[in-house]
Amino acid sequence: MENNDDRTVCVTSVKGLKDNWQRWSNEHQEYQKDNPFSNDRGAMVSATAQQQRLQRDQDGYGRPLEGSLTEQRGQNAHIHISREVEELCQVIRDIGESCGDGGGEKRPVVTVEFGKLFEHYVNISNKVVGILLRARKQGLVSFEGEMLWQGQDDRVLITLLQSPG
Repeated sequence: MENNDDRTVCVTSVKGLKDNWQRWSNEHQEYQKDNPFSNDRGAMVSATAQQQRLQRDQDGYGRPLEGSLTEQRGQNAHIHISREVEELCQVIRDIGESCGDGGGEKRPVVTVEFGKLFEHYVNISNKVVGILLRARKQGLVSFEGEMLWQGQDDRVLITLLQSPG
């Protein structure tokens, strides 16, 4: 019997369906062996995944794969936070008070009370305390205490040590 229309008839046998399903199942099981989020606790890590896994003392441990989207997101976040730290230092320079000298460089030290900084900076970013902690970690500002709390620490002096860069 000749088929004159352009329709193609796809005939798949039950055996073909079973083989396709089994192939997909095997590939998925192999994938799950390397998946750190897999619920299959009995899965052994494949040899290639074991070779790729870094130890604590190796370079690159705890870092995303080079060229990955995760690495790019991390770089973008670092750039964003660096800009916020620079902006914070500029706000401190703008609203702070100069007093004394900066030591050997003979430049004035700029200080501002946390309460005043919070009131000015909160309009720019609601993460002022986190940005202050980052700036202190980078050696750009100093202040007393581990953490600053609005209200109770409003009188704590924040000193600008140096400009970012």
